[in-house]
Amino acid sequence: QVQVVESGGGLVQPGGSLRLSCAASGSIFTIYVMGWYRQAPGKQRELVASMTSGGRTNYGDSVKGRFTISRENAKNTVYLQMNNLKPEDTAVYYCNALLARGRPDFWGQGTQVTVSS
Repeated sequence: QVQVVESGGGLVQPGGSLRLSCAASGSIFTIYVMGWYRQAPGKQRELVASMTSGGRTNYGDSVKGRFTISRENAKNTVYLQMNNLKPEDTAVYYCNALLARGRPDFWGQGTQVTVSS
């Protein structure tokens, strides 16, 4: 079994920054893709950013240039540095770990990010 745990959410003013962390543990040999998704009230869950074990990244259009994803493969950990936050970034942010193509993925419980003055 695999456990995924996020941390680092909170309340921040518009224009501010937050850093989210996510650690995966359990029966893991390697993790192919680790990523961040978010879900705002009344909206579908959407990709924020993802990163393969080889370092290839993918960002949602709304966060390009403001958010940066990074990984520590040896620690099965992924980070999301969020800068210049906007009220529309308010959502529950979920971490996702895909061990290998065609295999089940694992989700964290989510961490709330609220951007408000």
